[in-house]
Amino acid sequence: MDKFDKEANYIKIEAILFSLISKRDALVSSLANFVAVLKSQFDFFWVGFYLVDDNKLVLGPFQGPLACTEIKFGKGVCGSAWSECKTIVVGDVHQFPGHIACSSETNSEIVLPVINAEGKVVAVLDIDSITFNDFDAVDQKYLEKLLKWFASQVY
Repeated sequence: MDKFDKEANYIKIEAILFSLISKRDALVSSLANFVAVLKSQFDFFWVGFYLVDDNKLVLGPFQGPLACTEIKFGKGVCGSAWSECKTIVVGDVHQFPGHIACSSETNSEIVLPVINAEGKVVAVLDIDSITFNDFDAVDQKYLEKLLKWFASQVY
């Protein structure tokens, strides 16, 4: 998918999510619909949320194959995005120190923190691809924008 198509797809996703999710919806429903829209529009290998629970991330709504159920603070890409409070894009997960391989088919990954109004990370969005170097600045820009809006609706 070229850059123009990817941007157009994110704009479409934004419109879908804005019409689908609101402050009156239950958290788990909103999380589930968010990942369903991303999975259906991009057909990523795995899309899901990990929710902060004390000193670990626990598996939340996701779409794709089976996943790890807990990730410790600072461990793997998800735990690192949480501890560093920033998006992490990994072109080749096999080169990421301490990568947690929930699936041997994953080759690239983007993980974004979900930050509430108090500036606290409450979850991370994890997206995996079987294609190396599948995520770029376009993904980061639009996903960060969507998550900022999403956090304002659900947290």
